Amino acid sequence: MNSAAPAPIRLLIADDHPVVRDGLSGMFANDPAFAVVGEAADGAEAVRLAGALEPDVVLMDLRMPGTDGVTAITELARAGSTSRVLVLTTYDSDSYVLPAIEAGATGYLLKDAPRAELLRAVRAAANHEAVLSPSVAARLMNRVRAPAPGLLSPREQEVLKWVAAGATNREVAVRLLISESTVKTHLLNVYGKFGVSDRAAAVAEAFNRGLLTPRRPTES
Repeated sequence: MNSAAPAPIRLLIADDHPVVRDGLSGMFANDPAFAVVGEAADGAEAVRLAGALEPDVVLMDLRMPGTDGVTAITELARAGSTSRVLVLTTYDSDSYVLPAIEAGATGYLLKDAPRAELLRAVRAAANHEAVLSPSVAARLMNRVRAPAPGLLSPREQEVLKWVAAGATNREVAVRLLISESTVKTHLLNVYGKFGVSDRAAAVAEAFNRGLLTPRRPTES
């Protein structure tokens, strides 16, 4: 008697570009080992769908409007999600890689990865294995050799710039098109990275580190 075929790996794709989502969905649809159970256009939708659909793996872009990928990964971890998050993005700088890994991402791939590599990465992520593109692995090795404490994500830097300019959490949320709770999450992350406990101390530390200059941030 033949054993039953293994259940397909259930995928949720989170990316703000419809063409990217369609391309990824089509690619995985051609392989019976995978099943795309949902698509999200931003981090908030990804968190909501992950909770409702319980996919095995979430393919997560990082730069999305509203709730970004790092914030979504953080919220999934806090919610106790069992879904594994595999970052799929075009950015491999320290300011993207390290916050994503620290937030709980299982792996980090670039969008120029070959199809076969992406399929292997999703299988590995579903098996709770870490997966890193070569350039990302090299950056993490450099991080171990020469740690650079307190790196902020691009969105954390944006939030801090507006706070330094005197904006309230509500005003920051309106300007960046994110929720007030997301602003608070970013600030808490900044406090933890800087080892401070309030807004004034965070702003002062950012100036000390040369991350802020005394001018008003431009509208995005």
